[in-house]
Amino acid sequence: MIRPILTYPDPELKKKSAPVTVINEKVRELARDMAETMYAAPGVGLAAPQIGAHQRIIVIDVAGQDEPPALITAINPVIIHADGDAYEEEGCLSVPKYAANVRRHARVVVKGLNLDGEEVTWRADNLLAIAFQHEIDHLDGILFIDHISQLKRDIFRRKYRRNQEQESTD
Repeated sequence: MIRPILTYPDPELKKKSAPVTVINEKVRELARDMAETMYAAPGVGLAAPQIGAHQRIIVIDVAGQDEPPALITAINPVIIHADGDAYEEEGCLSVPKYAANVRRHARVVVKGLNLDGEEVTWRADNLLAIAFQHEIDHLDGILFIDHISQLKRDIFRRKYRRNQEQESTD
């Protein structure tokens, strides 16, 4: 089921998510809904808090349009190693119509659980590494705009308010 995606400045996006303690059919259904919602948006990643579920679950698929889907579902993901520097443009389904360059690690190693409750280690670089960092940030109530300079964040907020006002009068 496709679920509504919360958007900035919804205060729910700033809340920390709780670890998943039991992987049952309810958690699997949430993960399926998250993937369906992400693909429909379309996006390359989605964290449970973005649909109002404050559980530590993320879904990511950075496969190109010409490639078969490569869905990753990570439960309770934790970055256990990070190195290198990346400075790439990021967008977010919860911050529509805005993108900014964000400093991240170029490579990460992430540990978490899959939907069968098995521990998995993902070694990621490039876009996948950025996606892991971006989605794990959501689990801690951090948006990509929290990583940009105060000046850029102020400009973003002004533009965002102006766009919201303009949309409400259209």
